[in-house]
Amino acid sequence: MSGHSKWHNIQAKKGKMDAKRGKVFTKIGKEIIMAAKEGASPDTNAKLRDVIAKAKAANMPNDNINRAIKKAAGDSNSADFEEIVYEGYGPSGVAVI
Repeated sequence: MSGHSKWHNIQAKKGKMDAKRGKVFTKIGKEIIMAAKEGASPDTNAKLRDVIAKAKAANMPNDNINRAIKKAAGDSNSADFEEIVYEGYGPSGVAVI
């Protein structure tokens, strides 16, 4: 039991839900930043378009989406990212990508 009053019960439930949503928003925000480094326009960047659709499906506010895109576009002096794919074989000849 979270407490005896109605507010304490609501506060406990809301705190758990807010923490869960915050964790999802943080993860999606990082994905937006990584995708926006390849191009800040969703019209030309398919990855960014897909991540924005994922963010909207998770009910992420538009302000957070735009802030993440601006953060990625404004960091001109940060390191450039390059996509790398590693391939190998694990135990028993299992292919790993």
